[in-house]
Amino acid sequence: MDSHPLDTVVMSASGGKQLPPRTDLNLLRTFLAVYRSGSFTAAAPRLGLSQPTVTAQIRTLEQQTGRELFTRLPRGVDPTPRGHELAAQVAGPLDALAVLDETGTPTAPVHLAGPSELLCVRVLPALAPLISDGLQLRVAQGLSEPLLEELRAGHHDLIITTRRPRGRALDSVPLADEEYVLVAAATWAQHISERGEAADPCAALRDIPLVAYAEDLPIARRYWRTIFGKQLTARAALTVPNLYAVLSAVNAGAGYSVLPRSLCQEYLDTGRLVLLQSPEEPPLNTLFLVQRPGADTNPDVLRVRDHLRHVARSW
Repeated sequence: MDSHPLDTVVMSASGGKQLPPRTDLNLLRTFLAVYRSGSFTAAAPRLGLSQPTVTAQIRTLEQQTGRELFTRLPRGVDPTPRGHELAAQVAGPLDALAVLDETGTPTAPVHLAGPSELLCVRVLPALAPLISDGLQLRVAQGLSEPLLEELRAGHHDLIITTRRPRGRALDSVPLADEEYVLVAAATWAQHISERGEAADPCAALRDIPLVAYAEDLPIARRYWRTIFGKQLTARAALTVPNLYAVLSAVNAGAGYSVLPRSLCQEYLDTGRLVLLQSPEEPPLNTLFLVQRPGADTNPDVLRVRDHLRHVARSW
């Protein structure tokens, strides 16, 4: 009788007990899901299992290998050296088997997430040609930290974040640099010019309302530190839920703000908004494209990933 495709790989594992020749593939799939997600709880929904079942299967596999595969932590698990070794041996064959299992079936939709404004202004227009070519895409929005947790839990295939994830468990690449600009409606720019304070933006903005999406003014404070070398002392006159709302309020004349250039470029081009400062080196925020481990078994994930990396060169 022919041996199972994974038998040779698993039997060659060094140290501890060798796995039985007919090790249940479900145990190995569960192991790999836990390894990639970082916790029993996060792996469970990806596998369609309960958390106690995942725990029991990992315990069974550890008994068969004679070694601990994970160190239990207060939040999640950390692979032991033996766990890293086993993952390196079985990941490729298991992923290859997953592809074989899906042969002849429709490609699964790609789950993509990122900041809502970036998705609307840059990402979705860039992916429109792939949609018309048959790509199935499911898009979600959110902030970087929650999206990274959701990625680890298997809810997304790809996410775009404003920071690089820590550690080596997630594959990430720089995607583009987002420039921040200090803007106001043309009426406020004219008001500053008439008062003769254009040469001193900090003084000129002292009596103009500040519009922001958060009370702690993260974008504006960073701009002040980077460009003016001082702490921003102003408080927001208006806070709104997102950057689109900031743009709408500033365009209507509510005050000034600091916004991503991509979001307001159309308004700048038409003169509805005006740059209040044009520094030689504006503040930049690097965007990262992060991929879920194992997501590359879906060829459409690779299509989306490679296409975004290509088009982002011109962002």
